[in-house]
Amino acid sequence: MIAVLQRVSEATVRIDDQVRGQIQQGFLVLLGVTHSDTADDVVWLSKKIAGMRIFNDEAGKMNLDLASVGGSILLISQFTLHAETKKGNRPSFIEAARPEVAIPLYEQMIARLSDALGHPIQTGEFGADMQVSLINDGPVTIIIDTKNP
Repeated sequence: MIAVLQRVSEATVRIDDQVRGQIQQGFLVLLGVTHSDTADDVVWLSKKIAGMRIFNDEAGKMNLDLASVGGSILLISQFTLHAETKKGNRPSFIEAARPEVAIPLYEQMIARLSDALGHPIQTGEFGADMQVSLINDGPVTIIIDTKNP
């Protein structure tokens, strides 16, 4: 399971020109699920995301987590994070999990992150054509891979 975590001052996802999810300060998380991912990956990754200390404290050091700043999460499923690009110029997505595997894990991630924050997170829609806009704060972007922590 791969997550691209972006510290944002705001982020929005639109589907069919309608706002589906929107946050102010927090994390935009792009989530890619592969065939070998399990509920254990969800548990580990959700704890890592919720505990990530990448917000500035009063001294300007990245030392605060999401809860400390009252931040939110916008979670977007993104199978393209598992693109194979070694051969040729057209990526292969064979490593991305099929929906019957990916959707339950995506839904578990929504539940775990909501529990960790104590309120529902914002999401896109699995498999939808989404337009995501954000203001990356910093910029701060971190890639987390449960298979290569």
